[in-house]
Amino acid sequence: MKPSIAAKLAQLADRLEEVGHLLASEEATRDMEQFRKLSREHAELTPVVELYHAFRRTESDLAAAREMLDDPDMRELAEAELADGAERIAALELDLQKALLPKDPNDERNIFLEIRAGTGGDESALFAGDLLRMYVRFAERNRWQTEIVSESASDLGGYKEVIVRVIGFGAYSKLKFESGGHRVQRVPETESQGRIHTSACTVAVMPEADELEEVAIRPDEIRIDTFRASGAGGQHINKTDSAVRITHLPTGIVVECQDDRSQHKNKARALSVLAARIKDKQMREQQAKEAAARKSLVGSGDRSERIRTYNFPQGRVTDHRINLTLYKLEYVMDGDLFELTDALVAEHQAELLAELAEQ
Repeated sequence: MKPSIAAKLAQLADRLEEVGHLLASEEATRDMEQFRKLSREHAELTPVVELYHAFRRTESDLAAAREMLDDPDMRELAEAELADGAERIAALELDLQKALLPKDPNDERNIFLEIRAGTGGDESALFAGDLLRMYVRFAERNRWQTEIVSESASDLGGYKEVIVRVIGFGAYSKLKFESGGHRVQRVPETESQGRIHTSACTVAVMPEADELEEVAIRPDEIRIDTFRASGAGGQHINKTDSAVRITHLPTGIVVECQDDRSQHKNKARALSVLAARIKDKQMREQQAKEAAARKSLVGSGDRSERIRTYNFPQGRVTDHRINLTLYKLEYVMDGDLFELTDALVAEHQAELLAELAEQ
């Protein structure tokens, strides 16, 4: 293990002991906010320090086994202990390196997932509907909740644009690498000659902001317009200006929400989406600065980047960032994204581990 990593782990072990004493003191609960912070820190440090102690115990066992090598009667046992210990210490060192990787502060958050039809006209809008179903089914498999925040349906079905809120612990951590261009290759239902068409949609995954103040939305920086919601009419036609359009003047970001009959609820939803979009814009600008120093394989968040192709005639899905092809398109479109999302997370971890090794 590198001396710098060993020193860091020793510091964390000392800090865990210190936090434990603070939590055990009689005055610990006098300041409940500080008590909660210390409790969270204790919970975060404990698994890392336990791994560190296991690593140190294994080091001690290896040292004892080396001393046994000089004893002819114990040599065979010592060699077996050394081989087993070498495997354990390598695995523990990798686990410790992963535990020390910087945590994404947004990983545990809910998300707003935005799907926009791109090139391909009606077929692109239909594909946007398919992607929406795929992500909703994935959410169901993770026992997350989903709710449509805003939608703009196309004439032949599907969506020109749809925003869904995904509510569940770790939603961002599993879906943050979905941002980018998604391409579909298939024969559209409207194609009489049986020709394969290529269409595309853009997906944006944005962590939900905890508070509007977190992204500093000032009242004098937004313009709020109300208008009558569009719809099919009939007895439920909207006779009031309940739809809301909010424009963030500094960035030019525009959000519309008309799904609820209550103007107040539409405004609250639109402000939540606006906060997430501003936060997302700030994150992407920061990532662009970091990418100038090093090119990130996954997680760049570039909306124009083609990240995945769904080929229906061949029944395959290919993620171009990690060169992964799966011949299980039917399962993927039904929300079984685990193999893809796990592979992307693993690749990202590998990048971070490589950086840690260079430090």
